[in-house]
Amino acid sequence: MHNFKELKVWKAGIEISKIVFQLCKTLPSEEKYGLISQMIRSAISIPSNIAEGCGRRSDKELYHFLSIALGSSFELETQLIIAKEFNYISQEKLEETSTIITDIQKMVHGLQKSLAA
Repeated sequence: MHNFKELKVWKAGIEISKIVFQLCKTLPSEEKYGLISQMIRSAISIPSNIAEGCGRRSDKELYHFLSIALGSSFELETQLIIAKEFNYISQEKLEETSTIITDIQKMVHGLQKSLAA
């Protein structure tokens, strides 16, 4: 069992969730049950799956939940690209947020590599 609250990647997942919540407040209200819902769920899934994996008994299970968190990060990145395509967010906001997501993806991958070693 690992203490997820000490992991830099979990803390980054919390931060991206906060950013996405704020960003979603600026999206059109008609997207409440569409893109907004999907983006929030994807963002929350990142730190949630990291935490769940840390609560499991084996590194193999942690690796599995890190894979889910990684998948959620790619979902979120795709949803941000879609938001940009519909002109809901600026190119600058997309790039800024994507940079944070890419950093999270690298951290998750690095943690997975350390577990596989």
